[in-house]
Amino acid sequence: MKTRRSIWLAMFLLVGVLLVFGASRSGGPLTQQDRIDAITLNLACPTCSGESIYVSRAPASESIRSEVARQVASGLRTDDEIVSYIEQRFGGQVLLVPRASGVDSLVWALPVAALIFSAFLLFTAFSKWRTNKPTSPTLEDEQIVAQALKNQAESESK
Repeated sequence: MKTRRSIWLAMFLLVGVLLVFGASRSGGPLTQQDRIDAITLNLACPTCSGESIYVSRAPASESIRSEVARQVASGLRTDDEIVSYIEQRFGGQVLLVPRASGVDSLVWALPVAALIFSAFLLFTAFSKWRTNKPTSPTLEDEQIVAQALKNQAESESK
């Protein structure tokens, strides 16, 4: 039983480490166009419904895309600073992907926590079911059944 728990614990730790690694790694784009594409893929068109600036051909998207290109070409701001600048001008609704800091980080953390908690609940429920195996009937159980059958036979004969 302890072996199984240690295996589950090791799996949860591995998942946690992989989530932290995946969330923290950064393999940034190499060219200016790659940077522009990466930024505009994460920004929503302010006039379109559910489209990114990268995809949309609306005038508002074109103007934001040109502003992003201008700022990337100047080289004065990082990608996060450019996104923050656009967010300040157009509001938080321009972000397609929520930020991974502050209250917005709950969007990322709550589903993972719910998944881990649900897996834990399932594990404990299955463990309880496994340990609550039915036992063979005792002499007292057999006597109760025999009495019930006798009573049933008597009531049927009447």
